[in-house]
Amino acid sequence: MTEDKSAIRNAATVIVLRDRLTEPSILMGQRGAKAVFMPNKFVFPGGAVDAADEEIPLAAPMPELCRERLNEKSEPGLQTALAAAAIRELWEETGLILGEPGTWSGAVPEDWQGFASMGFRPSADALQFVFRAVTPPGRPRRFDARFFLVDANAIQGDLDDFSRASDELSHLQWVPLDRARDLDLPFITEVVLAEIAARVSNPEPPATVPLYLHTEEQSLFLQLKGYPMPDAD
Repeated sequence: MTEDKSAIRNAATVIVLRDRLTEPSILMGQRGAKAVFMPNKFVFPGGAVDAADEEIPLAAPMPELCRERLNEKSEPGLQTALAAAAIRELWEETGLILGEPGTWSGAVPEDWQGFASMGFRPSADALQFVFRAVTPPGRPRRFDARFFLVDANAIQGDLDDFSRASDELSHLQWVPLDRARDLDLPFITEVVLAEIAARVSNPEPPATVPLYLHTEEQSLFLQLKGYPMPDAD
């Protein structure tokens, strides 16, 4: 079957923030020169949602407000798949684990076997939905990317050990937040960095989540508000 390159794929991107109150830095790597999408650019870990991601048993879900905002202007029921994709891509591209100690029940999907072998189950409660962007028309690949911020304190193990990472990203490194724009970045990454810089001292979810939406006719900058679920009686 031929891939439909015009199709927009759901994707998840993870911004890991380290030492946010002292010397904030973020985890980035460089895409290969032969990559179809954004070659040579420095990016955050991330990638497309796989079909199996929505069936991944999370040890803990994302915060409810983030789930509600993910559901806004989106096909319903993607929250678990997006959270799982974010955790899986972080593991595959950096070797870092966002999860809780525990064993899996039943068969472990192939893409998750390395993660499970480390003795952890994926946990999404530290993920904070902070940005969403749709790739403009005319690009070789198009994604509806959700950006998640996670504090490095939620990562299991050694933050400087990238020995289990795949070769998809090279030059993995913690980049000081105030120097990240010195790198060769995609435009949308620069936009997201500005949002993160404005929020670095505030661990609470943003008041709204920016949505940078491109259609054939126009580019829109919208805000996703979501709404808190009512307290249980």
